[in-house]
Amino acid sequence: MRRSLFGGLLVAALVALSANESAAQETGTPMFKAPYRAFTNNEFGAAFSDPGTGVSFAIEGFYSYGRGTNDFGLRAGFADPEGAGDSRILLGGNFRTRVLSYSESFPLDGALTVGAGLNLGDGDDLIYLPLGVTLGRRFELEGSQTTFTPYVHPVIVPVLGASGGSDVGFALGLGVDLRFSRNLAARVSGGLGDLEGVGIALTYVR
Repeated sequence: MRRSLFGGLLVAALVALSANESAAQETGTPMFKAPYRAFTNNEFGAAFSDPGTGVSFAIEGFYSYGRGTNDFGLRAGFADPEGAGDSRILLGGNFRTRVLSYSESFPLDGALTVGAGLNLGDGDDLIYLPLGVTLGRRFELEGSQTTFTPYVHPVIVPVLGASGGSDVGFALGLGVDLRFSRNLAARVSGGLGDLEGVGIALTYVR
């Protein structure tokens, strides 16, 4: 059952990568997720991203909390549009749950991700509702505390405008999570499809 759900979402996202320019993750920035968290209990950190056309950069702070195979996250920040426009406020929340564990027949771990977020400012205010499946595998460097997790994260993103318009965006996120020590981790990710851009995050994990 879990594999059927995961497979359907993955195929739907990959088939639709040629849609017109639209949205991103829950706040409209190219920050994607690995299939499991780097922290045990909670984390907080900051992310800097270049969301691509129309936006110079975005800066966000975030906090996440996890138990078992589930974790929840909140993020807030701002995006600086290209040109003379005012900064846009970014607010969002997300949830991730493991739905697949690697085995001899399938070499990757998988998680379902959902989110909701606001992108507010000059022009139309936007609501993002991303849904995706992330696939990857964690590796450990022998003799150290360093781990790295490469992953692929296809997402479907319905977008609702405050003026009544709506759209559906599709993107394929690629990234790697790095944990350097007991309390320090970093993430690098980028997007293809409707979401083009790159981002990096540093986080304190516990």
